[in-house]
Amino acid sequence: MGNLSGWFIHCPPLQWTLDQLETMMINTIKRGKVPQHIAFVMDGNRRWARQRRMETIEGHSSGFEALKSLLKVCLKLGVKEVSAFTFSIENFKRSKYEVDMLMEIAKNSLTQITAHGDLVDQYGIRIRIVGDLSRLQPDVLETALKAVEITKHNTKATLNVCFPYTSRHEIATSVQSIVKMAEDGTITPEDIDEDIFEKNLLIKDSLPLDLLIRTSGVERLSDFMLWQCHKNTEIKFIDFYWPDFSIWKFFPMLIQYQLQNQPA
Repeated sequence: MGNLSGWFIHCPPLQWTLDQLETMMINTIKRGKVPQHIAFVMDGNRRWARQRRMETIEGHSSGFEALKSLLKVCLKLGVKEVSAFTFSIENFKRSKYEVDMLMEIAKNSLTQITAHGDLVDQYGIRIRIVGDLSRLQPDVLETALKAVEITKHNTKATLNVCFPYTSRHEIATSVQSIVKMAEDGTITPEDIDEDIFEKNLLIKDSLPLDLLIRTSGVERLSDFMLWQCHKNTEIKFIDFYWPDFSIWKFFPMLIQYQLQNQPA
């Protein structure tokens, strides 16, 4: 029975139907207002794996596949910027085994995205690694910088890989840069304003954040893009784990976003 159901799910006629439905939904949503910058807090990979009695690494790997699927849909819709909270600086407090595992997944994921080119080349994605890069292992840092270098001339869309990142670190880094500029005489105290502050953030030259989505049912931002969550950012907390986040759960959120942002 299991083999039969698996065949049915993956059979060509059904897959063709799903592909047609996806295309129809994308074309329908594109007629309305599409958020131009979407951020994801990808929470719940470990709990998803535990719930299924799987190894933690399987949860994180499934989480990466979910990100790829959603990223592809975002690009088809014309979203210009996606920010993904892939690793918090706070995650370094986890066991060495899990940290090393997450680093390896990140390295392999970046290599996969840039090497195969199906997303990067087709949709012209520029990858930015946003975070405290000094904390990365040398081989992971090398892979991250290579992904940035390979995609730096792409201009159609931007993927901000927030890794390892917290807003507190981002804000502190901006303050340190401004203090140094003042000490060097590049700016005066009177020059310091919100624009100067934003120009020295790690996530700079970005579009306004339209929509932030966090999975797993936890209703907090967990130190992610706190400065960028301005008054016009719509924040959604959804009650399922990140690996379960399919495009079919994403489409209704976008429709709801459009209904709530209709012209007056």
